[in-house]
Amino acid sequence: MTAQGHHIEIEQGTERVRVVRDGQLLADSRRPLLLSETGCPVRYYLPPEDVRTELLTPSTTHTVCPFKGTASYWSLPGGPEDIAWAYPEPNPQVAQIKDHLCFYEVALGE
Repeated sequence: MTAQGHHIEIEQGTERVRVVRDGQLLADSRRPLLLSETGCPVRYYLPPEDVRTELLTPSTTHTVCPFKGTASYWSLPGGPEDIAWAYPEPNPQVAQIKDHLCFYEVALGE
């Protein structure tokens, strides 16, 4: 997708992506979606089935991206706040990321 000089590309990844916070495994996936966006680092969007959502609490934070839509955020009880986000109703051009969670910090590989 390209608009106003802004480009977003989504591809299916196969590399293992893990999210660990304070020794606790929050996510482990071998099927991340890699989202490349103009001016941003590559982000790994993980299927909800690969995320321990029972450990996360929905946040009141929402942000709007003109290219992806409105993001909802998730926090860990007791902090940190807004550790992950998802697009429950993404714009049609990025429909693949619907409900996939993205974390600020991930680890790649085994």
